[in-house]
Amino acid sequence: MGFEKFGRKSYTAQTKVAEFVDRLAQGEICATRCRSCGRIYFPPRADCSFCLGDAMEWVKIPETGKLASFTRVYYAPAGFEADVPYTLALVNFGDVKVFGRLSSAVEESTIKIGMDLKPIVLEMPDGQITYEFIPVEECGR
Repeated sequence: MGFEKFGRKSYTAQTKVAEFVDRLAQGEICATRCRSCGRIYFPPRADCSFCLGDAMEWVKIPETGKLASFTRVYYAPAGFEADVPYTLALVNFGDVKVFGRLSSAVEESTIKIGMDLKPIVLEMPDGQITYEFIPVEECGR
């Protein structure tokens, strides 16, 4: 699968880390880790910006993380105008922070720094695939 299947609007079909989308299709949200220095990257990278190595391996993002920061978006870039308003979240998973959307089902008044979030794969009606975050307490429903 190519990178053109990622997200609501894909701006590229070719990338060295297109396997990211294949892993999403299998239900895995992954980062890359440099085998030389151990740095973890999200979004995934094919090369390490720290030691300049190219020996990268795929690692799954942990099951839960903590909300580190968020913002409510009211003005969207081209291709996302119909989505506003939405919430972007930065979630801390210990060794790596992951940026993405918070589920639209989460009430704005319940969003709190430090809340436990789980990343989930989201398949959209048009066949595109992405990920978002949901509160851990919603996982049992």
